[in-house]
Amino acid sequence: MLNEVTITKAIVSTYLAKFEQALELDVAIVGAGPAGLVAGYYLAKAGKKVALFEKKLAIGGGMLGGGMMFNTIVVQDDAQPILADLGLRASRYAEGYHTVDAIEALGCLVYHATRAGLMVFNLITIEDLVFKNGRVAGLVINWSPVEMTGLHVDPLTLHSRSVLDATGHGADIVSKLVRKMGVKLLTETGAMLGERCMDAELGEQHTVANTREAYPGLYVSGMAANAVFGGCRMGPIFGGMFLSGRKAAQELIARLDAS
Repeated sequence: MLNEVTITKAIVSTYLAKFEQALELDVAIVGAGPAGLVAGYYLAKAGKKVALFEKKLAIGGGMLGGGMMFNTIVVQDDAQPILADLGLRASRYAEGYHTVDAIEALGCLVYHATRAGLMVFNLITIEDLVFKNGRVAGLVINWSPVEMTGLHVDPLTLHSRSVLDATGHGADIVSKLVRKMGVKLLTETGAMLGERCMDAELGEQHTVANTREAYPGLYVSGMAANAVFGGCRMGPIFGGMFLSGRKAAQELIARLDAS
């Protein structure tokens, strides 16, 4: 016979055990779009303690919307090795262009990332950053509905050796750091350079090139990287996002292993 209280206890105790595991991390990723999920997959696969925080109910960023709500995405040749790692099917459309079903892509990515050990927490908003000894050292978190309704509820805190901003066009985490601490970023001017207009070819190149450390302890990937370091947007082609996530993971793994 099913007991409602037992069901509730199962949810609460299991979730809290996972939550407690995420209070001290190697890498905290903010934003569950393709770059964040791919980074989480490779970090977890490498044995790093990594958790991903998404403010929305659903994860996937812009993947499910495709281009103007057509839930198909395009991936170029360079990202084919990542699709192979994930066992993700792609159809060749033309020389250098491959199409992927966005629903399958997200499902496949989430499956492999979580099976590798990535912890995912949705409905979590980042109120602030932990800042110690001149570097980013963690996140200050709350429930997204608390932020949405404007309730006066104090947040909780977690520590992380590094943070990855994968929040997309707004680069929300870097923006918070600049606004609250007035720091100089590792950009040409020390400020956020801003996203440029669309150029798919350049945008894909910029997304990968700009994936790097933006401030000690804080890395950027995906469109957040272009917002910080100044790169073009590229629209509904996602190879650069996948490649950016992999590069972010590789750089973080190298930094963690060296420290």
